[in-house]
Amino acid sequence: MRTLTPFLRHGLDYKKAISLAAVLIVLAIVFSSVLLGCRGDSSQVNTAADDAEAAKARERSRNAETLSSRDVPIYDYDIINTYDHNEDNYTQGLVMDGGLLYEGTGLYGQSRLLKTELETGDVLQQYDLEPEYFGEGVTVLGDQVYHLTFLSYTGFIYDKESFEPVGTFEYPTQGWGLTNDGKELIMSDGSAALHFLDPETLEQTRYITVSDNEGAVDNLNELEFIDGEVYANVFKTTLIAIIDPETGEVTGWVNMAGINPDPVELKDPYVLNGIAYRRETGHLLVTGKGWPTIFEIELVEPGN
Repeated sequence: MRTLTPFLRHGLDYKKAISLAAVLIVLAIVFSSVLLGCRGDSSQVNTAADDAEAAKARERSRNAETLSSRDVPIYDYDIINTYDHNEDNYTQGLVMDGGLLYEGTGLYGQSRLLKTELETGDVLQQYDLEPEYFGEGVTVLGDQVYHLTFLSYTGFIYDKESFEPVGTFEYPTQGWGLTNDGKELIMSDGSAALHFLDPETLEQTRYITVSDNEGAVDNLNELEFIDGEVYANVFKTTLIAIIDPETGEVTGWVNMAGINPDPVELKDPYVLNGIAYRRETGHLLVTGKGWPTIFEIELVEPGN
């Protein structure tokens, strides 16, 4: 009864004192829960950040080991700018033309050709493929857009301005990446081969096998032709091969380790896949399948 004396002195009876004590206990429990919740959220954020850094560290280590025996220049990169990218876009092809971004996306029932403004992300035009087609690489040559499909052995040709279909073509391999050198289409099929096609007849004129001092370089995916060389994503890696289109010899590698904006969530198949050349700046634009960001990057010479 001694513990209730202060309450009694202020005119509070025993029952009221017990009620007040109960309220105080409940408030203390609620306050403690809020504090613990805040600490838990903070811990989760810190854990996610730690996991992302650990994933990037593993990727850097893996790329360093892969590239350690290569006898050609290894380029790093600096991020110059970033742009929003629709996470629904399962990017299979990327190219800049006339200041606009053309993108081909994949997955059955979701494949489409897009023309967008890079800075705003606004979609200016869109063409949806029939649901039986899995869209792949795209390139712009003259006033036409060429668009591959994955397993259908069929490519589509569109008018660049209207996106109206103007033709189709066939090929005997899988369709992966596509670019052009101003004269011929250059196509990858997931192997170490690059196929050269006449844009008028769509017949193959020649092919090369891509290799470096360690042997053939397989899994060549999205392509971009830049200043006389072919840049190729190597599927499921953050490596870009720079290729001599005459010989197939790899003349350099770009180590893109650390570029994945969320390596914990964006795992296979949501990998780096998309290279475009921004001619007015001399920079590359790169992104991945389902990534929220397009990165504008500048290559860093070895030793710098």
